[in-house]
Amino acid sequence: MRLLAAVATASFVYLAVGYLTGNAPNLATRARAKPQISTRQLWLIQAGSDLTPRQFWAGSVLVGVAGLLILGAITGTWWVAAIPSIAIAFMPYSHFSRQRAGRLADVQKAWPDGLREVLAHVNSGATLAAAIESLAVRGPEALQQAFARFPGQAKMFGVVPAMEIVKEELADPSSDKVVEVLILAHQFGGDGLKTVLRDLIETMTADQLTAEQIRTAGFEQRLEGVVVALAPWVMLVYLATVPAAYREFYRSSTGRFVVIVAGIWAGFGWVLMRIIARPAQEVRVFGGGSAVGADQRALQ
Repeated sequence: MRLLAAVATASFVYLAVGYLTGNAPNLATRARAKPQISTRQLWLIQAGSDLTPRQFWAGSVLVGVAGLLILGAITGTWWVAAIPSIAIAFMPYSHFSRQRAGRLADVQKAWPDGLREVLAHVNSGATLAAAIESLAVRGPEALQQAFARFPGQAKMFGVVPAMEIVKEELADPSSDKVVEVLILAHQFGGDGLKTVLRDLIETMTADQLTAEQIRTAGFEQRLEGVVVALAPWVMLVYLATVPAAYREFYRSSTGRFVVIVAGIWAGFGWVLMRIIARPAQEVRVFGGGSAVGADQRALQ
């Protein structure tokens, strides 16, 4: 009891002296920061999907199970149907991946025209903030979608946080550079604004020409890889359905072993092919780490 009284007295004296001298301790508890939008959720947003990651993966599993049941019924052998069913389960991922890549590529292609739209508004006497807001209405279609929420966000949080949110949702190195230049131009402005916009238009036009050449050069290689990976399994399903020795072989334990080993090697080859054919990705020097987590949570 004496110890408790001594501790209480010492605490009172400490707080009293602190408040009297202006050095009072900060007793406010820090609110635990909620996590920002997850990488998987951002990936789905960039693909134009409203699904959550759990819904996406659950749907992929259901698609794979449905493929297994259908192919199993056709071939009469579950291990023949297993490998193609795994490929079928990844079809939603492939679809959304292509859709995401297409949307981001459309945004990259649209930047030169979008910046010309911004420059035209600035030349007509509009502020840079108003010119950027016009992208949500009069800009290229890809930028209209990217900036659809920008006017409301700018009124709620300010122009710079709204631009940061757009940058993080796009998560694209080319868009990062454009948005950062627009942020600096908005903050400092000045007589050189029009010159900065013209230089940025020229830079983005040159970058898009280079990116288009790279995509065109790699398209044939990617197409050949897909055909080489899928063709043997299409033939396997066909052979397992015909009433001949092939069907009996693939129903045997030896056939099962061949299918499993072939599936493992095919998966290894597919991963290796993707690694080799993957183009070098530009690092997001200006991406991530922005203080827009609270803004993003408020908008979800």
